[in-house]
Amino acid sequence: MNDKDFAPLTPICVKNLSDRLYEKRKTGAIEVERIVKDLVTNSKRSQIKRVLKILGDDFALSNNPNARNGGFIGLAASAIALGKEANNYVEDLIRPVVPSFTDQDSRVRYYACEALYNICKVCRGFVLPYFNEIFDGVSKLIADTEVNVKNGAEVLDRLIKDIVTESSSFDLKAFIPLLRERVYARDPYARQFIVSWVAVLDAVPDINMLVLLPEILDGLFKILGDQKPEIRKMCENVLKDFLNSIDTNPAEVKFEGMSNILILNCHNDDEIIQCTAMTWLTVFISKAGRTMLLNAPGIIKAVLPCLTNNSPKVVLDAARKLNSEMKTLICEQDDSPTPLLGSPIDGEIKDQTDTDKEEIIYDKTGDRVIQLDVKNVISVLCHMLENGHFQSKIAVLDWINHLLQKVPNKTFLNMDILFPALLRCLTDESEEVVLLDLEALAEISSNPSGQITPDLQMAVEKPPRELTPDRKDKKDKEGKKRPSDPRQSAVRKGDNSSKLPKAKLTVEYESKHGLNVYFTKFMVSLLDMFKVDQQSTEPKEREYFIIRQLSHLLNAEDIFQSFSKILVIEEDLDFAKKMVQTLNTILLTSTELFGLRSQLKTLNSQDSCSLFCNLYMSWCHSPIATVALCFLSQNYSHACQLLQTFGDLEVTVDFLKEIDKLVQLIESPIFAYLRLQLLDVQNNQDLIKSLYGLLMLLPQSEAFKLLRYRLDCIPHYQLALMNDKQKTKSSVADQRPFVSHLNFLDLLQHFKQVQEKHRQKAIAVKQRR
Repeated sequence: MNDKDFAPLTPICVKNLSDRLYEKRKTGAIEVERIVKDLVTNSKRSQIKRVLKILGDDFALSNNPNARNGGFIGLAASAIALGKEANNYVEDLIRPVVPSFTDQDSRVRYYACEALYNICKVCRGFVLPYFNEIFDGVSKLIADTEVNVKNGAEVLDRLIKDIVTESSSFDLKAFIPLLRERVYARDPYARQFIVSWVAVLDAVPDINMLVLLPEILDGLFKILGDQKPEIRKMCENVLKDFLNSIDTNPAEVKFEGMSNILILNCHNDDEIIQCTAMTWLTVFISKAGRTMLLNAPGIIKAVLPCLTNNSPKVVLDAARKLNSEMKTLICEQDDSPTPLLGSPIDGEIKDQTDTDKEEIIYDKTGDRVIQLDVKNVISVLCHMLENGHFQSKIAVLDWINHLLQKVPNKTFLNMDILFPALLRCLTDESEEVVLLDLEALAEISSNPSGQITPDLQMAVEKPPRELTPDRKDKKDKEGKKRPSDPRQSAVRKGDNSSKLPKAKLTVEYESKHGLNVYFTKFMVSLLDMFKVDQQSTEPKEREYFIIRQLSHLLNAEDIFQSFSKILVIEEDLDFAKKMVQTLNTILLTSTELFGLRSQLKTLNSQDSCSLFCNLYMSWCHSPIATVALCFLSQNYSHACQLLQTFGDLEVTVDFLKEIDKLVQLIESPIFAYLRLQLLDVQNNQDLIKSLYGLLMLLPQSEAFKLLRYRLDCIPHYQLALMNDKQKTKSSVADQRPFVSHLNFLDLLQHFKQVQEKHRQKAIAVKQRR
């Protein structure tokens, strides 16, 4: 190149700027400063542009690193020489410097940083139009491996922050895309740089960072999980400042967008991130109110897994508070029908044709209508009920009970999702979970919203099975006439008020206690579950626990009558027999069944007699259970009739075990009245005969001795008197007004029919073997 190509720079100046020695380059820079000052004094703008172009294109962008360093120091000298005039040449000063921030030579990066510092110091706020380019370059230098470069970048960074802080023309909107990208940096120094800038911008009164917050919130939460404590603390303080601003100025906050970010971070494994995200959501609920219902499914899915003892205490406390606050948002308004779609602009009402498409709904005044998405919430709860930790399941069941209380109508419209999940939960290993599950199912079975309505009809599944066939007299395949239903003749004609339910039972159990269609569905499903359990050799404590708890939560009479009606038509006779034995044991031993035992003991009404007959129908699957039912209801004459038929039954080991259990029960407080009746031999001959009948069935075992000792306590003079005078009248218990209407012959016939079915099945099983 010829000397004239660098004019107005002198040849010696050009040579010095390209020298490898710093002192030479500094001398060249002093010469540049003198030349530029003269040009400014003489107002030779074109010559100034010429100097800056030479320094930028021929030096700063040169392939020679020494020339590049000379160009940087020359541009810095030019800026100093220009003084206030530098504002007219900002682009010419900055444009050649910034690209060298990524130069492979660390010395070049350092001198470029130093040059930009001097340029910015002169130009101040006039460099802000190039802020993004400067910020991008500095963000890279701040994480430089060379200490000198990193230190130089920190000095430059402080200067830029001062310029932004004192300026009122910072373009935040233009800065958002760059900050949104850089906030996801992984380098600790770059993260620290980003957080420091966020803090600085938030401190500027003229900059509203709440507008920018949704763009960078997720990145800030990522930085919050940094391994370096000082960076975590720095980020934590920034987030606290933002939360305070939200608490002070909620009207400027975009709650919906940030809520989704917070929900995602609630799933983070880092306890600080989890706790912070849930704390933010709790504040959002207090400030945004029902708007947060739009995020209810996501919040529930995020918070409930944290409600376990395995969670750190800070996370557990935050989760409990958030969960509680979320529940308070739900009210009766969420159970009302969804209004028609409207427009806040024109006020016209639109048809709601696409329910799957998320649309904004407005009321007549133009305000947005926000309702809980019950279906999605229930879907989330059901998923967690089947896959969560047992303590999470407890929280889920608590939510389900809350929905049944606050939004029962919409909950029942989604019962096809909820009901099966609750039934499956009954097999959970945790007794506490099963108990809460039973409470939910009991509420479903008794809630008035569960009554069949046109809206609910579509949500109710078809019954799992037909409970009874039509019992009209029809000929079977062999041409024989089927016997009439014994329940139709168990109560004598003329006493219409005491008639049993109709022969054809519907799925809806006709309860006097406000139960709905789901009650019978529940009972059928329970028996199906027990049937599966019976196939295992595991202890049957769960069956006892479930039935006893349900008897406490609901009406015991409804439960036992419903079970009995289902078992009457149960095709698996072995299961029916075992289930009747279980129900009989619960009936005779559980404190929850005291009221039901009292009804059966007295039989002082048509309803109690109907209860006895209904239970009798299924109790016939177990001969000893049937005798126990007769003892409980003081139908001793019928007990004698039953025992006289036992000679035709196969006496197995299980059969003898059942007698053994009954003998033990006779000695329990439940049958204290029966033992006292043995003192009145004259009026309880049938009771004594039936006990002797049991004694004769037993081998000479411990149960035999126990029962014999009891019978030996009967006053002998009364027995002698009974033998001398043949007593023909019925027992006092059999003379009860309502009991006298019962047709025990039909009941006995039904017992024989059921036992014949069991005998035929036993024969078939032996033949198959």
